[in-house]
Amino acid sequence: MLDRVAEFIARHRMFDLATPEPGPRVGLAVSGGADSMFLLQALRELAPRWNIRLSVIHIEHGIRGAASVADAEFVRQLATKFALPFHIRHADVPGMEGNLEQMARNVRQAFYADLIASRVVDCVATGHTRSDQAETVLYRILRGSGLAGLSGVLPVTREGLVRPLLEIDRGEIEAWLLERGIVWREDETNRDRTYARNRLRHEVLPSLRDTFNPQLDQALAHLATLARDEEDYWEAEVARHQPPATSHQPLVFPISQLNGAPPALARRLVRRALEMVKGDLHGIDFAHVERVIEMAAGAEGRGRMQAPGLDVCRSFDWIRIAMAASETPGAEDFAIPLQIPGSVELPGSSIRIVLQVLEKAARGAVVGEPCAKVVSELDWLRLSRGDGTPNLELRNWRAGDQYRPVGQTKSEKVKFFFQEARVPLWERRDWPIITYDGKIVWARRFGAAADFANGPQSRAVVQVLETGP
Repeated sequence: MLDRVAEFIARHRMFDLATPEPGPRVGLAVSGGADSMFLLQALRELAPRWNIRLSVIHIEHGIRGAASVADAEFVRQLATKFALPFHIRHADVPGMEGNLEQMARNVRQAFYADLIASRVVDCVATGHTRSDQAETVLYRILRGSGLAGLSGVLPVTREGLVRPLLEIDRGEIEAWLLERGIVWREDETNRDRTYARNRLRHEVLPSLRDTFNPQLDQALAHLATLARDEEDYWEAEVARHQPPATSHQPLVFPISQLNGAPPALARRLVRRALEMVKGDLHGIDFAHVERVIEMAAGAEGRGRMQAPGLDVCRSFDWIRIAMAASETPGAEDFAIPLQIPGSVELPGSSIRIVLQVLEKAARGAVVGEPCAKVVSELDWLRLSRGDGTPNLELRNWRAGDQYRPVGQTKSEKVKFFFQEARVPLWERRDWPIITYDGKIVWARRFGAAADFANGPQSRAVVQVLETGP
């Protein structure tokens, strides 16, 4: 059995860590149960092969009162007996809000992460076995998991966890310990049938082994390996196609990225995009992913759906994924007085609107704004009051806004121009507009109003420029 463990460790390069001499520091998660006791014994014997330095980690969850405290003392004495450093965390899991099992899992993961982040250990080895793998895979099948979930318990994780015992059955471990007279602690909650995991372990799996397949644990473990290898391939493939990562939310990408992809790739692209915005995929299921794909393929060019924590919107050729009910920068109406010359930064943006006055003969010189782009020109005299101080304001688009741009024969609502230019819904809210005494004289992309535009008779012009991304 030790050779099998050693081969599994080597195959997955669990301890090939770039660490200072004399070797990697491996924390052993020891609860006192049979699996963790075998993990401790096995890695103590195998440690010289990788020159690893061991320590013992224990979490006292506070779930079983005196028995929980006794488990902690049992493990502490083991660490002392083997002259290994001992790291313990006490927690009051029953006093936490939420599912008891999930809260206990969160406490463990947080402790492991703290030990790794503080460089107390380089990785944490846990005692998950092939029996645990079988239970995990079957549980996820019953819950409707996809291939990623069917990968089960991973041998090595990004978070620094390693599972050396994933090809050893629980029964083999208990027989090995009994043969050597090694005692372990029993956790009575593992027999509590009110937990779904325990019903799987003590009722469902034994029935399936007797009725359908005596080698069911091995079959489920093989399924996990196949699923994991498939996911490893797709992980690299999705990275070549995924929407570019952004340092801000929301995430916007073209529908062509989904419509031109095979379904297997499209689903993974959607899952990756949802995860990039939300931070995880908790609560995201098959129906959510399929709805996004359906929205992208729809002929109507629009659609919207809510997923847990997310708002997904289709507008024309784009899909936008944002946190649900999140207040995006510039969500409030804004109105900012403009000076000529002068510049104003759009709220919630690094883009600036710049105005400068030039004699017509001097057009083309962008004063003090080398990266600015001239987007329109207005007639200075038409904007000037008698005292030469125009009453200009920069504001966002409002429903009902209308004007007549250069080249148009009549006024139209700005919404009409949005539709013509296929401007996505989420870009319209903060669309910049310049007004003079309340009348629109300029709108981004659609240009100057015909009544205020630079013309043949203009002697001086006001250049409207945009700077930034």
